[in-house]
Amino acid sequence: MKLAKTFLEIEDFLKVDIRTGTITHSEINKETNQPALKLWINFGPKIGEKKTSAKLTQLYSPEELIGKQVIAVVNFQPKQIATFMSEVLIVGFPDEKDQVVLAIPDKKVPDGMKLF
Repeated sequence: MKLAKTFLEIEDFLKVDIRTGTITHSEINKETNQPALKLWINFGPKIGEKKTSAKLTQLYSPEELIGKQVIAVVNFQPKQIATFMSEVLIVGFPDEKDQVVLAIPDKKVPDGMKLF
């Protein structure tokens, strides 16, 4: 894998608001062309609950995600996914089969904490 040829200034990176949140509700998104889950994530009292649609069905069931703490970008423009408005982007990495593995904190931190 090659490194990116474009380098960012620290000011560019600091514009991306990456926070911790806990999944409170999860269900199959039956309206998408590719299998996906609808997720509702609590980002604490300052941000509140936000929702997203994510292609996680290969490795995660809706039930096992309830209560899981995740990392997400909370300041992207909302995006319409079928009839569902996705408000945040949860962070993950592809495994050797190109299935999304969630990036999660290895210890519990308060919801809404900002990456720095």
